[in-house]
Formats: sequence, structure tokens, C-alpha cells
Amino acid sequence: MQLATTDDPDALLTRKAVAECLTRAGYPISSATLATKATRGGGAPYSLFSGRALYRWSDALAWAKSQMTAPRCSTSEVDAQRVAG
Repeated sequence: MQLATTDDPDALLTRKAVAECLTRAGYPISSATLATKATRGGGAPYSLFSGRALYRWSDALAWAKSQMTAPRCSTSEVDAQRVAG
């Protein structure tokens, strides 16, 4: 089985392929999590083709990057930011 490629930012990938590509890119996620987010909201944008979810690679990668927090050195930094804010 050939792995999906991420060379083309406009490539349309299945949910399974997006999960594999995002995981290889350093954003570990399962296709089941993507499916849950598609149902509940908050996930990567997708389109339907013949009832099947297809994700544009550049959109999926941008979504994954947007989910990252700023670097931190301690779990207590988040609490300190909440108190200061």
C-alpha cells in the first residue's frame, strides 16, 4: 500500500490519509478523532465527494498548526497566565 503524499498542498486526501500525513508531520491524530471532530465541530475543514470526506492537505496542516500552544517550560505557566490575564 502506498502512503499518501504531501508534496501538493492542494491534494485532496481521505480522512485516513490525512491522519497518517499529519502524524508523520508531527501532529499525531487518528482518523477516528478527525471523524469525531467532523461530527462535533472544531476539526479541519473538509468537503464531501460522493458522501466521502476529503481534506485539502494545506487546510488540514494549517488546522493542525493552529491547534498548537505556545512553547512552555512548565504546566503551571498556563495557570499563571490565567491569573495575570
